[in-house]
Amino acid sequence: MDSALRPVVVVCVAVGVSLVAGWVVDRSLRKVDGRHPETPLWHLLRRCGIPLQVVICTAILRGGYRSAHLADDHAEAIGQTLVLVLIAASGWLVVRVAAAVIDSSYARYVAVTHDVPKIRRLRTQLTLIQRVFTAIVTVIVVASMLFTFPAMRTVGASVLASAGIIGIVAGVAAQSTLANLFAGLQIAFGDMVRIGDTVVVESQWGVVEEITLTFLSVRTWDERRITMPVSYFTSNPFENWSRGDPRMTGTVLLHLDHSAPVALMRKRLLEILESCAEWDRRAWGLVVIDSTPTTIQVRALATAKDADDIFNLRCIVREQLIDWLRCEHPYALPRLSTAPAPGQEQDPGREASPAPDSGDLGPGPGAR
Repeated sequence: MDSALRPVVVVCVAVGVSLVAGWVVDRSLRKVDGRHPETPLWHLLRRCGIPLQVVICTAILRGGYRSAHLADDHAEAIGQTLVLVLIAASGWLVVRVAAAVIDSSYARYVAVTHDVPKIRRLRTQLTLIQRVFTAIVTVIVVASMLFTFPAMRTVGASVLASAGIIGIVAGVAAQSTLANLFAGLQIAFGDMVRIGDTVVVESQWGVVEEITLTFLSVRTWDERRITMPVSYFTSNPFENWSRGDPRMTGTVLLHLDHSAPVALMRKRLLEILESCAEWDRRAWGLVVIDSTPTTIQVRALATAKDADDIFNLRCIVREQLIDWLRCEHPYALPRLSTAPAPGQEQDPGREASPAPDSGDLGPGPGAR
């Protein structure tokens, strides 16, 4: 009877101690968080409760399963399984703690800084640092789990001896992967592109939505996602509309008739801009920048605080200027002339065309 109760006692003690320890830690973090609400670290550390309980419970079972005579026939397999679970849970706990520290640092920086480009840069760097750290911890955990097997320890020396050759072969086989990995680190710390930046790649306009160690995702204006390797941004030119100052200048080009009232259009443009919330009132203008034998090219200029507002502002200006010309000055719209210019017959300097010689035309219809 005693031998039957001992495994149950060990399991209950392990589960009970882990639950109590998790509750105590959670209560302590909650109290500290209440005393220091300006620091989100203590609140974020509460997410580590489950992996901490798994680590405590597994460690107690690993230390007491032999004395409990828990499945003596399979004691070695149970011990090996508990070791693997303990290693995996420890890695899980380390990743959760690192994520809490990184998220806390980002939250505190955002709370005291209102510089959007710097916030985006820090967010990109911390995201890639977290993913690199997670990848490193995962590799260490997997390697530690493999080396718990005696067979792996036996071949460990030969594996380390041939590590140089394996590294060369792996480097040649994974050139693109390594290139993307280093390109991702270069993007993170070189401040080339950040999460939230407005970019133009391959004639596609969009916002950087996600940056990983191997690829970058751009969300276009029509809600498509363009996934590209991060090495593209280190080896090809692209437009970044959010780098530095996000303010932009936009233009609207109109092809009009030579009789277009440019002065009145300039006045109308100012009225349109003053009624638009997108205009930041930094600059505006309307000038004739080119002319052809049939039309003139008019450029309307305005400024806005970012790429989204400048796009909307250009659409509003284009639409309202054309509608105003159509209603108030329809003669200013381009047209195809099919009649002589006014006053062409009365031009005294124009030489009269010689009358054709009737002899050259042959006999008329009444000739006999």
